[in-house]
Amino acid sequence: MIVLDQITKYLASSQLDYAVPVAVMPMFNFTLLHNTGAAFSFLSDAGGWQRWFFVVLALVISIVLFVWLTRLKQHEKWIAISLSLILGGAIGNVIDRFIFGYVIDFLDVYYNNWHWPAFNIADSAITVGAVVLILEGVLKKEEKA
Repeated sequence: MIVLDQITKYLASSQLDYAVPVAVMPMFNFTLLHNTGAAFSFLSDAGGWQRWFFVVLALVISIVLFVWLTRLKQHEKWIAISLSLILGGAIGNVIDRFIFGYVIDFLDVYYNNWHWPAFNIADSAITVGAVVLILEGVLKKEEKA
């Protein structure tokens, strides 16, 4: 996941002009953007301190996720998959933040003039991992009830 994320970010950075949309299909563009904040550009205008804050936060979360992964039972495969996706996504974005001071985003989903905040493969992995983790928790509760 980390390798795929970094390759796609490299390709986006080398092949796309900044903030110039390239139509891929209806409601989807490749648009190179740099996000100095967190999800949905949260704290992107904070003046620079957020770079190291998010690097440290992502590293701490990554350590917690790694420890959690090592303590899983063999039958907890879906939790392992979800945590691996989240961990891979977090590491992919922290690499960008550490090297460049921002996260490289390039996936642009839109409807008419409304655009979802641009994102990348790492963000997608984090989102899918979180959804799988939530579903696993909900389904386990239903099984016990």
